[in-house]
Amino acid sequence: MFFDTIITKYVSIYLLGGLFVNWKTFLIGAGAGAAAGILVSQTVNKNQGISSERALDIAKSAFKKHGPIQGSWIQMKKQPYNKSLLQYEVYIGGISRTGNDDTLEQYEFIIDSKTGAILDAYLL
Repeated sequence: MFFDTIITKYVSIYLLGGLFVNWKTFLIGAGAGAAAGILVSQTVNKNQGISSERALDIAKSAFKKHGPIQGSWIQMKKQPYNKSLLQYEVYIGGISRTGNDDTLEQYEFIIDSKTGAILDAYLL
């Protein structure tokens, strides 16, 4: 009876310890999987670039520094664009705003779809 109690205690301690080891392994694996998922997600999002809506927001905020905007538009589809022997995928859009002499001015802009940098803007 004494030996049965000792054996039962050792067996239950071993099983309980094994349970903790499995939980630790599980938590380490789950943490590593979550970290890898976040890293892959950020890499994929970085390579996709910006959306056309975000590109329009960038252009509008740049033009708002020079006066109020009356209207804006952007093409949703990316297009190839060459400038100074460099190739880009860009969004093309436009801004209408009131000029200094109260006339309506219309601008077209070209914005890089990966970085959001405005590559060109000109008065139509």
